Amino acid sequence: MIANLMMYQRPELVDAHNRYWQFIREGLQNAKIESPEALSQDAEEFFVWKHPELVLSQTCGMPYRTWLHDKVELVGTPDFGIKGCPPGYYRSALIVRADDPRTDVEAFQDATFAYNQTFSQSGYAAPYWHVKPFGFWFENRLHADQHLQSAKAVAEGRADIASLDAVSWRNIEKYEPFPNKLRVLDWTTPTPGLPLITAQGQNRAAIFTAVEQAIANLEESDRSCLGIKGIVQIPRDTYLEVPNPPAEC
Repeated sequence: MIANLMMYQRPELVDAHNRYWQFIREGLQNAKIESPEALSQDAEEFFVWKHPELVLSQTCGMPYRTWLHDKVELVGTPDFGIKGCPPGYYRSALIVRADDPRTDVEAFQDATFAYNQTFSQSGYAAPYWHVKPFGFWFENRLHADQHLQSAKAVAEGRADIASLDAVSWRNIEKYEPFPNKLRVLDWTTPTPGLPLITAQGQNRAAIFTAVEQAIANLEESDRSCLGIKGIVQIPRDTYLEVPNPPAEC
């Protein structure tokens, strides 16, 4: 058995995530669903997502629609209360240095774009479709591995622009020392947020209920810390309708 909630983990959120998991686990036990005592927060993501005994994890929309949708069960989507988005949806902040004089995306055509992964909805697919109407994609790109590292690359001048999902950007603004060096240039179009998944054959309805009750049972301080408002059900086909960038990009 394995479970993790790694997508928004930070040192400041470890305790809140652990308490959240314990509430989820109580609900799973009540539903006669076996689960690990602790989250495997440092496990490799695809190892977790494809694990035959996966109890619960959170993935990204692009890996879900590209590789996972026919191999896992979709449990539901946490709602992080993102401004300008329907419940369970999110969008990306296109961030640049605060002192960069450029005021629109078109002016960044020749800039260096920092991204976390090419299979990231918020860090790669969303900005690709955002700039496509302007007739370009960033030729100069820096693979930073994580949203936090993308933001640091811009703040430190190693890149000029990056795309960070709204929850990650909110956490960076709250916990990091450098956001005053950055500003939001624009926001991408909202898409379904990071879904919770479980292995095929698991009781996804019971798992959804366990997560829903766990969120309700959290202390308000932990809900605020995690930024989570609830959980919603977004249809599988809605995820699959979101386009991927062309393979050559």
